[in-house]
Amino acid sequence: MAGGDRLVLLDFWASPFGQRCRIALAEKKLPYDYSEQELLGAKSDLLLRSNPIHAKVPVLLHGDGDGRAICESLAILEYLDDAFPDATPRLLPSAADDPYARARARFWADYVDKKVYPVGTRLWKVKGDDEEGVRAAVAAARGELVEALRTLDGELGEKEFFGGEEEFGLVDVALVPMMPWVYSFARYGGFSVEEECPRVAAWARRCMELDSVAGSLRSPEEIYDFIGLLRKHYGIDD
Repeated sequence: MAGGDRLVLLDFWASPFGQRCRIALAEKKLPYDYSEQELLGAKSDLLLRSNPIHAKVPVLLHGDGDGRAICESLAILEYLDDAFPDATPRLLPSAADDPYARARARFWADYVDKKVYPVGTRLWKVKGDDEEGVRAAVAAARGELVEALRTLDGELGEKEFFGGEEEFGLVDVALVPMMPWVYSFARYGGFSVEEECPRVAAWARRCMELDSVAGSLRSPEEIYDFIGLLRKHYGIDD
């Protein structure tokens, strides 16, 4: 890739949001440099310069030097479609070709962002000496997450992928990195992913057959262990 098209991904190994970008770059066969960031300690000057608003990964740098910074994973996925139109497959239909399908995909990707990770995170962050209050908080988060997963299960239906029979697209890329986390959330929430959303569970296994996905994700066990470290870091576990 020419210097002007140089891509650098600022990321963190366990980030499902960064994994979205890694999957998309692999699907499109776009070469890039990977820059692992420290998120639990002092953040790098490069990250703070590149994302001064949130200071979070992922950030995609495009171009010479520090490059132009594109922040937020869903924005990065759309940017890759638009900035590299010849790099296939597209994750979204073009507005000219199918504006309805494009709008629906963006809606469901946004749904994943609002209803899966932030709700599931509440399950492992519950803390307190009031056992009844803890049980109530877990039950509330579990109910919301299960409802979201069932909703996604219904949207997927009998399709191979959310984009269609052979169309691994934006919604698939948005959701599949969440699945190792979802299995960990399920352990904290006391429910079975296979029982609550069997079609999504089968879809996740199909996605793992893709090289782009298998090469980007970590196992549910690794994520569960990492959550244990987070609980200690934030003082939830002694």
